[in-house]
Amino acid sequence: MEDTLIPLPEAETSEGKPIGQGTPRVSRPNRAQIEWRPVALDSLLGEDHEARLIWAWVMGLDLSPMYGSIQAVTGEAGRRAIDPAILLALWLYATLKGVGSARELNRLCEEHVAYQWLCGGVSVNYHTLADFRVDQEAYLDQLLVQSIAALTAEGLVKLERVAQDGKKIRASAGSSSFHRQQTLEKHVEQAQEQVTRLRQEVGGSPNETTKRQQAARERATRERLERLEAAKRQLERMEKRAEQTGRAKADRKKGKERRASQTDPEARVMKMANGGFNPAYNAQFCSDTESNLIVGVQVSQQGNDTGLASPMLAEVQAHYGVMPEEALLDSSYFSQDEIVTLSDRGCTPYVAIPDKSTTPEGRYQPKENDPPQVAACRLRMGTPEAQEKLKKRGAVAELVHAVLDQCNLARMRVRGLNKVRAVLLWFVLVHNWMRERLIRRKMAEAMTA
Repeated sequence: MEDTLIPLPEAETSEGKPIGQGTPRVSRPNRAQIEWRPVALDSLLGEDHEARLIWAWVMGLDLSPMYGSIQAVTGEAGRRAIDPAILLALWLYATLKGVGSARELNRLCEEHVAYQWLCGGVSVNYHTLADFRVDQEAYLDQLLVQSIAALTAEGLVKLERVAQDGKKIRASAGSSSFHRQQTLEKHVEQAQEQVTRLRQEVGGSPNETTKRQQAARERATRERLERLEAAKRQLERMEKRAEQTGRAKADRKKGKERRASQTDPEARVMKMANGGFNPAYNAQFCSDTESNLIVGVQVSQQGNDTGLASPMLAEVQAHYGVMPEEALLDSSYFSQDEIVTLSDRGCTPYVAIPDKSTTPEGRYQPKENDPPQVAACRLRMGTPEAQEKLKKRGAVAELVHAVLDQCNLARMRVRGLNKVRAVLLWFVLVHNWMRERLIRRKMAEAMTA
């Protein structure tokens, strides 16, 4: 049959162009083509995706405190509020993935399918995300206590032996933001004059600036003034504390003047792990050595760990109704007062003895001025059993530090003690969630083996 419905190209003869040397035929992208794709958002995410697991976790929580604070109610005027479960799940998943910026999270909610799935079509903005992250400290703290209490009742957490360790976390401030009293007062006067000038411009010509720009400028200046006044108050507290501890007189003789940051007034310059000095916070973590779950978190302005063990263990006892039998601490926690306090409360401290003796054995010999509790601690730490127990502290601490760095929390994006602790509570909850999943998986494997 010679006729065809569609004309066929003429067959090349052997004298024509060789096969494979013609113009390549490829499929090129056409991004202007309009397409209709009937697809459900739920079908874009795998059944075992971590976002689904996070959402299932959130759905099992008691969110009544969050719902109770919503002012938009049925029968009343006002815009609907974003479901707190969405915001809670977004920040838990973002913390798990190392996302610490509200703007970045907002972008991911528009571009990444996992975050879109968590939103479920609900629009969010970075202002709401940023405020929600730092405003939930009380709820997150309660959630941590309730989760550890439930695991304790289940037998997964025993709280018989805990390990505490601190980590210096860079603050959201630069070293150049620290000023003395005289400089801060000068900056306060300048900020007050700027606030007055901006308020006077409100009655000026409407062509000078828009209302939105004017409000933004006035808000930024007012916030700067508030930070400067907070820095002045911090200097007063620092001076008062120095007077109480007897350091003020010696510092005045040396000509040492205290400084505070106008960016983050509650941050302090601390010696970091790399040997440098930076504005930072001292984050304290207390973990159960049996399960590696974090049971307590505190944030301190103190540059060293001395004296920070007893407040943490007192908080653990207040939250869970039990004082751990043993506490594993490194040498930075060693002090006579701490050892006496912990021993009197029924907790046996296993603390590394600072190496200030000419011989290794000398560290473990009681000194003349040692209280009985400290002398007993020295003798105890000289035994192989105590040294073996203390090795567990390093493994627990390194795990917490590794997960903290994995979550990109080596430097804070928020300012102030309460906000920094709120961010760390997000991390603690995610860390404990991962540890609990691992523990339960191992238990299931042991039962089926």
